Amino acid sequence: MKLTLIILSLFIYSYLSASEIYKWKDENGKIHYTDAKNMPQSAKAEELELKINTYTSVSFDKVAQLSDKVIMYSASWCHFCKKARKYFLKNQIQFTEYDIEKNMMAKKRFKKMGASGVPVIIYKDKRMNGFSEAGFARIYK
Repeated sequence: MKLTLIILSLFIYSYLSASEIYKWKDENGKIHYTDAKNMPQSAKAEELELKINTYTSVSFDKVAQLSDKVIMYSASWCHFCKKARKYFLKNQIQFTEYDIEKNMMAKKRFKKMGASGVPVIIYKDKRMNGFSEAGFARIYK
């Protein structure tokens, strides 16, 4: 319960902070991105609406592609991807990681799966969207 409350708080914080990102151009024509408190008062800014592209809860699906290895589709900025990576390393679980922002073939496979956020973890015929230790234990038997 405590972990759920912490995660929920983080999502609320990230939602609130994400809604206050502004784009503005300085006198030299250089474009800047910042929050309201770091923006010059003279700047004419446009508020940006950002979509956070990570799973907010864990879900499971069946996959057609069978893999005896753990495969993770990730992004460098993703907190849950980092948590999964740390868990795999700590528990000596061999895995292959594909960063969907740096590897175009991985991004194509990611989109073909119909995935909409990271991480996506595949093991045998199971797919896990998001990450939790308990959820991973369900698919990694």
